[in-house]
Amino acid sequence: MKHYPPEFKANAVALYESRPGATIRSVAADLGVNPETLRNWVRAAGASRPRGRRAEVPTEPPTPLEAENAALRKKVLELEEEREILRKAAKYFAGETRW
Repeated sequence: MKHYPPEFKANAVALYESRPGATIRSVAADLGVNPETLRNWVRAAGASRPRGRRAEVPTEPPTPLEAENAALRKKVLELEEEREILRKAAKYFAGETRW
């Protein structure tokens, strides 16, 4: 079993991430390491780009309307959660007052 220095591992992951069209298999072949070894390094580094696919291009910032819509959806979820808590509390206390 070969042992690679941490710097080599980091550079290998960086190389994989910097080549959008590259697969783990092709980068591993270029470096002379086992593809599964490189795949484990990529996973350990938290890189989650699907193999063989291009890295995601940053999207445009949301428009004011989209931002407001997202904020309203978040608020709706928050209010639904609060309503559910109050419903459960009312049910609990209603059951407690019965003799």
